[in-house]
Amino acid sequence: MDVVNQLVAGGQFRVVKEPLGFIKILEWLFSIFAFATCGSYSGQFSLNIECTNKNESKPNIKVDFEYPFKLHQEYFDAPTCQGGASTQVFLVGDYSSSAEFFVTVAVFAFLYSLGAMVTYIFLQNKYRENNKGPMIDCIVTAVFTFLWLVSSSAWAKGLSDIKLATDPELVIKSRIPACEKGEARCQELSDPVMSGLNTSVAFGFLNCILWLGNLWFVFKETGWTAPFMKYPPPPQEKQPAPDTYTQAQGYGQQDTYGQQAGYQPDYYGQQPDYNQQGYTQPAGYTQQGVPTSFSNQM
Repeated sequence: MDVVNQLVAGGQFRVVKEPLGFIKILEWLFSIFAFATCGSYSGQFSLNIECTNKNESKPNIKVDFEYPFKLHQEYFDAPTCQGGASTQVFLVGDYSSSAEFFVTVAVFAFLYSLGAMVTYIFLQNKYRENNKGPMIDCIVTAVFTFLWLVSSSAWAKGLSDIKLATDPELVIKSRIPACEKGEARCQELSDPVMSGLNTSVAFGFLNCILWLGNLWFVFKETGWTAPFMKYPPPPQEKQPAPDTYTQAQGYGQQDTYGQQAGYQPDYYGQQPDYNQQGYTQPAGYTQQGVPTSFSNQM
């Protein structure tokens, strides 16, 4: 518990909240569902054969079959309605290749998903060292995506053939001699339940979608997209245009400041005291010393 607490406190499990780790958990779970629903399946159908002689009839014949669906090895005893003899009736087809291929891919996908999750959580530094971990992970993910597509498609076709081979009505018409010759009255009692196998096919294609989606997130971790990414140039800062009004206002403030400080230019020096004795006003000037007119000044 101390180790787990330290890992949680150190943020080692944060990868579970990221798409890369979260999808990997879904892959792990869906892989379990895929091989469990297919590999553990066992089905049964039943039929009834009534001969003219009631003593030779078999009212309830149960036929069992299971994974890996080597149906050509499954058989049942059917009456011939001729003197109490019976014959062995074999089912048709061997669908073990597609079923075993699907289960094998699911088991290896489960093991790889589990190993990848352990690596993400406990060996994150080793995983990103020299970028080899993401590259290997990307290649393996692409391979499993292709395998899921092929195995799920093959298993879907195999399941369709299994449904035909285990259909009681078709077995009665094509596999039981007494029923084919009309020497007995034959009828089906129950069909096999295929919901578990249908679920396995659905999980197979869901795994294909999950691994394909996770391929993108793993691909981004490799850094292979960096040479192809074009970054926009940084925006150039525009120099602000000079504000004429502000400058003028500043100059005005500077003049005002000069006046407030008591600074006066020479030509704005202290005005002469016109009321002092001995001072004679020049001709053509007003009392403030301003020329009365330009002509007078000339």
